[in-house]
Amino acid sequence: MAGDWRTDRVGTALKGENPTVMRRLTSGFAVIGDVQFLPGYSVLLVDEPDVQRLSDLPRTKRLSFLSDMDRLGEAVERACRRLDPAFRRVNLEILGNTDPFLHAHVWPRFEWEPADAVGRPVWLYPRERWSDEQFGLGPQHDVLRETIGNELDQLGPVA
Repeated sequence: MAGDWRTDRVGTALKGENPTVMRRLTSGFAVIGDVQFLPGYSVLLVDEPDVQRLSDLPRTKRLSFLSDMDRLGEAVERACRRLDPAFRRVNLEILGNTDPFLHAHVWPRFEWEPADAVGRPVWLYPRERWSDEQFGLGPQHDVLRETIGNELDQLGPVA
C-alpha cells in the first residue's frame, strides 16, 4: 500500500490494510487506539468513509452504530477489568471535532490515574501523553488487543 494508513483509516480498514483493526462489526470496525496511555483505548470507525456525523446515517444504521459502540465499550470494560484490578469504568464519546469521519472513542478509566486527571475528560491530559513513544501502540499491547477482540467475539453479533 502506498502512503500511511493513518491518512485514510476507514478506507484502509475496508481494504484490510489498517493494522489497528481488531474486529469487523455490523456498522464499522473496532480498532485499538494508536496511543495507549489508558490501556485499552479503542475506537469504533464507521464503515462508510463519507459519513461525517451520526445524523448522516439512516436511522437503522445509526442505531446499529450506537449498538456497536455499546458492544465495543462492554468488550473494553470486560478486558480491562480482567487485566487490571484498578479498572474503574468506560467513557464513550462521539466528538467529531477533528477527524472528518464518524467515529466513537472508548476510554477505559483507572484508579491509578493522576488525581488531577481522574475526574476530568481524557482530552485534558497533558499533550505529551498523546505523543510520548512509551504510550504508542506496539507489541506490548498484543495481549490487551487479543483480550478485547475475544470479548467482542463472546458478546457475539448484535441481534
